[in-house]
Amino acid sequence: MKAEVVGLNGKPSGEVEIPGVFATAQRPDLVKRMFWLIGSHALQPQGRDPLAGERTTAETHSPPTGTGRSRIPRVKGDRYSKGGLAAGVASVVKGRLPHPPRSEKVIHLGANRKENRLATESAIAYTANLDAVRARGHKVQKLSLPLVVADDVETVEKTGELVSFFEKVDLKAELERVDRSTKRNTGKRRLRGRAYRTGVGPLIVVTNDRGVGKAAAGIPGVRVTRVDSLSVLDLAPGGVPGRLTLWTESALGALQSRGKGAAS
Repeated sequence: MKAEVVGLNGKPSGEVEIPGVFATAQRPDLVKRMFWLIGSHALQPQGRDPLAGERTTAETHSPPTGTGRSRIPRVKGDRYSKGGLAAGVASVVKGRLPHPPRSEKVIHLGANRKENRLATESAIAYTANLDAVRARGHKVQKLSLPLVVADDVETVEKTGELVSFFEKVDLKAELERVDRSTKRNTGKRRLRGRAYRTGVGPLIVVTNDRGVGKAAAGIPGVRVTRVDSLSVLDLAPGGVPGRLTLWTESALGALQSRGKGAAS
């Protein structure tokens, strides 16, 4: 089975053989599972000092009964600000946390190598499923999937040229959809610098980024990735397969080796 190769002018410039990896069984359950497992590898361990809130002279009056005083540990001494105040326990001013996060907690979840490979191949197969691509919300009408473009796309360095190319391949409505999806965050996300959130747009898979990555950075939702570092995180954001993907001709050729090991 073959697919048309679209040039920079938006017109067919030849044909290319579709790798067997696109015939992999579509496993949405496996794709979702591997997305969350691999996504955990980006988490950063955090914890508290084990002695935080406990560096104090506070102790409970012993024996703790019969003196008309509460049993809360209090700082020794007097004639200074902390003297006689409760300390060293939870639920008091500047006291310790009852159950603080620990840096030794296991937060990086393991992923089986073969399972990860099968999930990636399944996500690749989903990029050729028009129903799955539309179900994700992408605005595509008469596209023939998988969408293969000429290697000249890798050399595009200006955002305007890349936008013009998207319009020539009938993806203007898709870019408008992503642009309208930009929303303003509130709360903690905004305070920490994540002021806006944007929907997921097209993915461009290349063998060598010769400038297209810089051009795509100016278009909301559009991302560029190398075929040798392709993962479920790129192909199925949120664990939902079917992302609209543009494959360069050479990137599609690099998938031939994957197709030999594709599971049925």
